[in-house]
Amino acid sequence: MTDTMRAVEITKPGGPEMLQLTQRPIPQPDHDQVVIRVAYAGVNRPDALQRAGMYAPPPSASDLPGLEASGEIVSVGAGVTDLSVGDKVCALLPGGGYAEYVATPAAHCLPVPRGMGMKEAACLPETFFTVWSNVFMRGGLTAGERFLVHGGSSGIGTTAIQLAKAFGARVFTTAGTDSKCAACMKLGAEAAINYRDTDFVDVLQAEGGANLILDMVGGEYIPRNLKALADDGRLVQIAFLQGPKVEVNFAPLMTRRLTLTGSTLRPQSDLAKARIAAELRENVWPLLDAGRVAPVMDSEYELAAAGDAHARMETSGHIGKIVLKVDG
Repeated sequence: MTDTMRAVEITKPGGPEMLQLTQRPIPQPDHDQVVIRVAYAGVNRPDALQRAGMYAPPPSASDLPGLEASGEIVSVGAGVTDLSVGDKVCALLPGGGYAEYVATPAAHCLPVPRGMGMKEAACLPETFFTVWSNVFMRGGLTAGERFLVHGGSSGIGTTAIQLAKAFGARVFTTAGTDSKCAACMKLGAEAAINYRDTDFVDVLQAEGGANLILDMVGGEYIPRNLKALADDGRLVQIAFLQGPKVEVNFAPLMTRRLTLTGSTLRPQSDLAKARIAAELRENVWPLLDAGRVAPVMDSEYELAAAGDAHARMETSGHIGKIVLKVDG
């Protein structure tokens, strides 16, 4: 290992062109951390929000973007007992994934699933941590329930469809084109609603309402989501692409016993993320090992072309995950 590495930094808040290749010191592991030589890094909307100056990293995190990666462990810090140099892992990161090396808590690492390549493994942590913690841990989805996920062709959406289906739920989703709807159906959605010509509220009400909705749109979707819920339904909010402010009549929360909740992943404690990782290892990794669930891949870019990857993501034309090839 040399002393420096290639990395992509945000030169100043702005558009994709603000992502520029640079040289940074290679990180060293703190207590309970490992350092990973990155093979691939996943590209996610929080990265774009950070680039735009709308999502500051936690005080202790790297200022470099990148919340998930796959690769090989090259060093371990004090206190790490269950991982070793040479282990192949994918990991949820506090930041810093757009680089040749990254440090992260050992408890946030998971093994590369059986038969899966590094490119696919890099797409697992951010979306699977998010979906599992919000749909199953927070949202309490159970077999037989009606589940609606908006943005079904996104990385979150494609993951949520597969996991909800694997655990026995009836899955409904929205997407913006017929081709995206078709892709969602292939993943296991019972109905994929083109929101440009069909009202998802009407579809769900005809089915008796959704027991659980996972939403990242916000804005005017919030009151519509409440209408689309069944009595005792739950709405879990994980982003606000249309903004967080809207006028809402909260009376149905009482009269229909609705639950409105939400979370963001990055600010949670290391311990909370470790608990999510443990549940994923027990409940989801066997599905990945067996090939019953897999990430949906959209496109691959070189590390130096991170700006192009962000531009692709922000067109919303992608289906599934976008990755950066880092090693080699």
